[in-house]
Amino acid sequence: MHSYLRAIGFGKLDKESDEEKFLDETFCDYTHREIAKGENKTAFIQMYKEYGPNMGIIICGSLDENGFHRQYYFPYFQGAQVSTTEELTIEKRVDGVSYAGVCEDARIGVSIIFFVQNIAEYRRESILSSIFHRKMSATLTGLSSGGVILFPVKKDSEQITHQQKSTAERNQLLTAAKNGDEDAIESLTIEDMDMYSMISRRMHTEDIYSIVDTFFMPYGIECDQYQIMGNIRHCESVINSATDEKVYQLGIECNDLTLDICVNERDLLGEPEVGRRFKGNIWLQGHVNFE
Repeated sequence: MHSYLRAIGFGKLDKESDEEKFLDETFCDYTHREIAKGENKTAFIQMYKEYGPNMGIIICGSLDENGFHRQYYFPYFQGAQVSTTEELTIEKRVDGVSYAGVCEDARIGVSIIFFVQNIAEYRRESILSSIFHRKMSATLTGLSSGGVILFPVKKDSEQITHQQKSTAERNQLLTAAKNGDEDAIESLTIEDMDMYSMISRRMHTEDIYSIVDTFFMPYGIECDQYQIMGNIRHCESVINSATDEKVYQLGIECNDLTLDICVNERDLLGEPEVGRRFKGNIWLQGHVNFE
């Protein structure tokens, strides 16, 4: 049973037969589907079934002369805004049928790895993109297995302006360092040492979450799972049409990166509101956009 089904409102499934019921419903009464050329004279098909605004279940499989063969399924949540326009690399995962997206975004400081949602569309469009050199962007979303709501860090306008300026300067240094600029590498090293010293000093008298207001870091052994903390810029509660469970859809700003998060009300501690912060674990997904 997929562990992130609860994030879109299937938190009370406790039997495999209950899960199969919704998978059969997705197969027989899908909202829409995408088709791409498969291997060995087969077609690759993705069937989408919505169970609430921008969220639902996707079934993936192959179609041949003997009928449809389900390969795997996963819950999905579609975001509303482009998260990154950095260069993307799309690769097949170890299982050979799903795909992972990778991009280097200076705002995060680590490689962002996400599970690609629109595989059939990518298979079709990637051929044209390679011919016409079209650029790709990604709309990132996260399904959360649990999280907490924190109060924001109080800042005045001068502090916000200074932070934005510092972030822009650091991003420029990171870009230069990635291109081999030794002066930029040295500046970043000194800056990191100063930051470590400052945090170590302040931790004696302050809470860590008042010093660090956002972060984005790998979590666990899976490459597309992260622990994040970010500011809530948008908050909406929706109901799963099949289970009547309440789900929160949050727009998060984390290290200047924007992404949307979906989390079950039962797995969220605290009341989400715009201006507060979300901290939790997510499975990162991405919808690849083609220009």
